[in-house]
Amino acid sequence: MTFFRDTFIVFRRQFRLALRNPAWVIIGMLQPVLYLVLFGPLLEPIAGQLGTANAYTLFVPGLLVQLGLFGALFAGFGLIGEWRDGVIESERVTPASRVALLLGRVLRDVLQLTVQGLILIGLAFAFGLRGSVGGMLLGLLLVILVGTACASSSYALALATKSEDALAPILNMVTLPLLLLSGILLPMTLGPGWLQAISNVLPTKHIVDGVRAVFRGDLLSGQTFWGVLWAIVLAAAGLWIGTRTFRRQNA
Repeated sequence: MTFFRDTFIVFRRQFRLALRNPAWVIIGMLQPVLYLVLFGPLLEPIAGQLGTANAYTLFVPGLLVQLGLFGALFAGFGLIGEWRDGVIESERVTPASRVALLLGRVLRDVLQLTVQGLILIGLAFAFGLRGSVGGMLLGLLLVILVGTACASSSYALALATKSEDALAPILNMVTLPLLLLSGILLPMTLGPGWLQAISNVLPTKHIVDGVRAVFRGDLLSGQTFWGVLWAIVLAAAGLWIGTRTFRRQNA
C-alpha cells in the first residue's frame, strides 16, 4: 500500500504541474493534428493504390504511434528542470520508493497520451475514419505501451545526462530514423526492398503494422501478434531501464 500511495503522490504532483502549464500538451498534440488536416486529404485519392478503401485507417494509426513516440520521448526535459531546481534531491531523502518516483511520472505521461489519442481519433472520424471501434481501443492501448517505454527511457536518459544540450541531440538522432523507417506516414511496402529490410529490424515498424491491423479489425492476424508482442517487450524494457536508473541515481 505504501508503494501505491507514493506512486499516487508523485502522479498527483506531476498532474497538477501539467494542468498549470498545458502548453506542452497542446504543442505535443499540434503536430499529428497538422499531419491529419494537411497531409491526410492528399492520401484519399490514392487510397486504392495504398491497398485500403479508407486512407485514414492507414494513416491515423501511424499518427498515433508518432504521438506516443515524440510526445513521450521528450518527457525527460521536464525532469532535468526538476533536478536543477533540487526537486529530485528533495525526493531522494524521503523514504518514497524509487520505483514510485518513476511510475508516478510515467502515469502522468500515459494519461496525457490517452487523452491526446482519443482527441486525435475523434478528429479523424470527422475527416472520414471508419473501422473497428474495439480495434481502435486496442490500437490506443498499444500506443500507450509505446509511450510507457519512451517516457521511462527518456527519464533514464535525462538522469544520466542532466543536460538539455546533451539530451536533445540524442533524442533527435533516435526519432528521425524511427519516423522515416517505421512506416508512420506511409507503409514501408511502398519502398524498395533494401529499405524494407532495414525497417523490418525496427520494433516500431511492427507496432505500426499491428495498430493498422487492429484498426481494420484484423485482431488475430500475424501483424497484430507481432505488434502486441513488441509493444509489451518495449514497455517492459523501458520500465526496467528507467527503474534501474532511478535506483542508481537515488541510491
